[in-house]
Amino acid sequence: MKGKGKIGTIGILTGGGDVPGLNPCIKAVVSRATDEGMRVLGIKKGWAGLVEYHVEDEHTHDANVTPLDKGKVRTIDRSGGTILHTSRTNPGAVKKAEMPAFLDAHPTAEKTDVTPHVLKNLEHLDIDLLIPIGGDDTLSYGERLHEEGFPVIAIPKTMDNDVFGTDYCIGFSTAVTRSVNFIHALRTSTGSHERIAVIELFGRNCGQTSLISAYLAGADRAIISEVPFDPERLAKLIMEDKEANPSNYAMLTISEGANMVGGKVHEYGEEDAYGHRKLGGIGIVTGDALKKLTGQGIIFQQLSYLMRSGAPDSLDLMVAINFANMAVSLATKGVFGRMVALSGGTYTDVPISTVTAGQKRVDVRELYDVEQYRPKAKTIVGKPMFLY
Repeated sequence: MKGKGKIGTIGILTGGGDVPGLNPCIKAVVSRATDEGMRVLGIKKGWAGLVEYHVEDEHTHDANVTPLDKGKVRTIDRSGGTILHTSRTNPGAVKKAEMPAFLDAHPTAEKTDVTPHVLKNLEHLDIDLLIPIGGDDTLSYGERLHEEGFPVIAIPKTMDNDVFGTDYCIGFSTAVTRSVNFIHALRTSTGSHERIAVIELFGRNCGQTSLISAYLAGADRAIISEVPFDPERLAKLIMEDKEANPSNYAMLTISEGANMVGGKVHEYGEEDAYGHRKLGGIGIVTGDALKKLTGQGIIFQQLSYLMRSGAPDSLDLMVAINFANMAVSLATKGVFGRMVALSGGTYTDVPISTVTAGQKRVDVRELYDVEQYRPKAKTIVGKPMFLY
């Protein structure tokens, strides 16, 4: 979509889970936009910043919006996380418990759409373009604003690498790198005690982190979100691995969103604004099942937030900085309603509506052995670098 007029002020926010690479992306947007004569405002706490900002209450201003310049972002690329902080707020369905008092016009409603309030704040702040950095949930509301006629350019990030429409999302490489390093580190205790290690990794609906981490670290088996598994078959296979290992131990990775045949995904807590409950626990349940079936000692390790903590690796730095520059380039051309992306190893951009047009999952037929519960990569030629 072509916009009208020159962009004077860019608003930028980060939503959903933090990942390494967000700060470098923010810095690159600010640096490039400043060079192009644009002003940048950081929206704090993701979409929550635009919900909690109250035009008539100055106490809400600094808490939710901050000007960004080259001086303020000069060193932020040296650390992980996001200086703008983040949330899982969805302005299209704000939960009653999260509704600011000044907006609570429908006190009996469980969820309320406050998009008119968000648009009013964007106008008050003189923001001409919004750059949300996030996963499919965060960017789905970016699409909503685009449909409302507000200029948006999206940047995909998620350590699960599951945003539809791009081969790569900021945070994925570092998450895999962290996981591989921890898997190798756990060989020390697993081998010393001759046990079976069950390593649970983040991955709600997409098992790429489990699959790729196991593939690169040489873990014996990988359980992914897309394929329900039979614990008895897994027990038989993992015992074969253990007995074939001169050090008499075995290791497997498992996605937090995995489930046993006939079972269900392990969730807990209340639903967030996008309808998701927290995941976790399938690893320890699987470990208990394997202990009963094999009689072997189990080491259970849930990596969870360690996968997304700390500074980004070089690949995430590269993609974060390039995505940022692409977004500002589109802004200078007055092209909006797009998401920057990687496709077949090439940088490109796609309609932001692509985000909600499908689901990105492991190509099970090509990349996973459903009988052996392990990565399958017999044919590499023609596939992308990360075997998406």
